[in-house]
Amino acid sequence: MGRNLKVLTAAAVVGLAGAAIAQTAPAPAPGRSSAAGLNLPETVTVYGKPIPSVVKASAIVNGVVITQTDIDQRLALLAIANNSPIPAEEEERLRVQVLRNLIDETLQIQAAKQAEITVSQQDIDRTLARVAQNVKQNPDQLAAYLKANGSSIRSIRRQIEGEIAWSRLQRQKIESQISVGDDEVKAVIDRLNAAKGTQEYRIGEIFLASSPANSQQVAANAQQIVAALKQGASFAGYARQYSEASTAAVGGDLGWIRPEQLPEQLAMTVRAMGPGQLSQPIAIPGGFSILAVQDTRKVLTADPRNAVLALKQVSISFPKGTTSASAESTLQRFAAATQNVGGCGGADKLAADFKADVVQSDQVKLRELPPALQDMMLPMQVGQATRPFGSIEDGVRVLVICGRDEDQTANAPNPDAVFAQLQEERVNLRARRYLRDLRRDAVIDYR
Repeated sequence: MGRNLKVLTAAAVVGLAGAAIAQTAPAPAPGRSSAAGLNLPETVTVYGKPIPSVVKASAIVNGVVITQTDIDQRLALLAIANNSPIPAEEEERLRVQVLRNLIDETLQIQAAKQAEITVSQQDIDRTLARVAQNVKQNPDQLAAYLKANGSSIRSIRRQIEGEIAWSRLQRQKIESQISVGDDEVKAVIDRLNAAKGTQEYRIGEIFLASSPANSQQVAANAQQIVAALKQGASFAGYARQYSEASTAAVGGDLGWIRPEQLPEQLAMTVRAMGPGQLSQPIAIPGGFSILAVQDTRKVLTADPRNAVLALKQVSISFPKGTTSASAESTLQRFAAATQNVGGCGGADKLAADFKADVVQSDQVKLRELPPALQDMMLPMQVGQATRPFGSIEDGVRVLVICGRDEDQTANAPNPDAVFAQLQEERVNLRARRYLRDLRRDAVIDYR
C-alpha cells in the first residue's frame, strides 16, 4: 500500500504541474511548432555533465536495495581478479550468481548488525590497505584502477565489510558454541600416526549449495565455473566470489587433508588427482563441490619436495626464424653433452662449447619449480643435469644440481592444528545452516 500511495502522490504532482502550465501557456496555433513559444536557438550548445542513466533496483533485501550498478561493479571486480574479461556467453549467468552473492552478503551484514557487531570504517581501511599492498598500490591508486576498469572502491569496501561482519558473527554465534574435546583431538592424532606414510593433499574447494528444486541449474553453473577455471581463471578469485563455504574468504583453501577426512564422494575423487589438477563438479549432500589439488605429501614423513637446491642453468638460444628441423642437430648434441656434464664444474665448459648462457641460483625450493621439473629432479643426484627443456623461440636449457639439502622434518601431528581443523569443519557446517536460515527468513523483493 505504501508504494501505491507514493506512486499516486507523484502522479498527482505531475498532474498539478501540467494543469498549471496549461493555465499560463497559450495553446499553439494550428501548424505552428509546439516549442515555438520557447524561443529556442537553432544551434544548441550544452553545458555541464550529462545526467546519469537511471539506476534500477535488482533486489530489495529486508529494505536494503541492490542495484544493477552494484552487480556491474562486482562483475567488473571479478574480471579484474581473474585478469580477463567476462565472456559474453557467461555474463548473464554470472550476473545471476553475483546477485545471489550480494544478497547473501547483505544478509550477513544485517545479521551482524542485529547481533550488535560493528565493522568500523577503520577496520575496512586497514583491510583495504592490505589488499592494495598485495597489488603494489596504495588505496587511492587502487580506487583509480578499479574505476578505470568498471568497478569502484565502494564495491570492494562493501565486500570487505561483509567478510569481516560474517567472520565476527561466526565467532560470536557459532564458534563460541562449538566444543572440541581433548579425546577427539587424541583420536585424530592416533589415526594420523596409524596413517604414517600415506598421502595427504593441499586442497582448494568451491562449494555451491543446492536443493532438489534448483539442483540442475546449480550443476550447470558449477560446470561453467570449471570451464572458466580450465581457461586460466583464478581458483581463489572464483572461490571468494562464488563458494558458499566458510573458506571462501581464504580463497577456498582447506589446508592439508587426507582423503579419509572428506566425505566419501570427495575422497574418491581426490585419491585419483595429482598436484595442479581440477575436479569436475561433485554432487554431495547439500550441493556441489569443485576441488583443486594444489600439492601432495606423505603423512608424518619428511617431504623430498622440500629439498633446497643450488642450481646452475645452462641455456642455448637460436636466431629468430630458426625451424625445429634446422635446430635438431644442435639439440641432439646438447642433449648428449648434458648427460655427461661432469657436475657444476663442467657446466661452464658446456656453456662455452655451445655459446650458452649460465645462471647460478642457490636456495631454490624444489617444490616451487614447475611440476614436470619436480618429477624429473626428485631422483636426481648432485652433479646431474636435467634433460633439455624449453622451446626454439624462448631458448632450450638444462638445470645442473650443484647442491641439495634434504628436508629432515617429519610433519609430526600438532594438537593445536588438529583442534583448529576439527573446529573449522564444524563451524563451516553450522555457518552453511545459519546462512540458509537467514535466506529462508528474509524478505527479498526482486525487481
